[in-house]
Amino acid sequence: MNRTASAFLLVAVLTGLLVALGFALQIKGYGFGSLGSDRLDGLASAATFVPLAALYAFTAMLVTILPIRAAAMMHANGTTPIYLTAVVLFATIVGVQVTRMAFGNAGALWALVDWQFVFAAGIVVAHLSLDALRRNVLLRTLAFIGFAAATLACLYWTFRF
Repeated sequence: MNRTASAFLLVAVLTGLLVALGFALQIKGYGFGSLGSDRLDGLASAATFVPLAALYAFTAMLVTILPIRAAAMMHANGTTPIYLTAVVLFATIVGVQVTRMAFGNAGALWALVDWQFVFAAGIVVAHLSLDALRRNVLLRTLAFIGFAAATLACLYWTFRF
């Protein structure tokens, strides 16, 4: 958890600094200042986390069912990079929006209220509890079923209400 929080804060601060640089260039009258801010803003959106959650749920499903060596390889090379990608993308979004708020856009933080950020939180919670889910057969079976359902839901359900 400490590693997740420190990575999140570092990426959010670095993103905020880059967006602040872009805003400072815009204020000085340089047109290319908005280009960098727009690129960071367009990097990730809440909708990005739905397919990312499907990938994570699929790899976590494999971690719960595979033998210990194969599961360890899948955990190290599959679930952890996807988890870190979700943390970095969410930190980028938070850094951009907080910097926008700091530069006078009072409604910038409302972009963080999107319900699709639940998928980012789901990835973090699932990753932090993945070791506990492999400890006994009942939890492993329930986790396999839950991750299979999450994979299919993220891939084939539209999530439009």
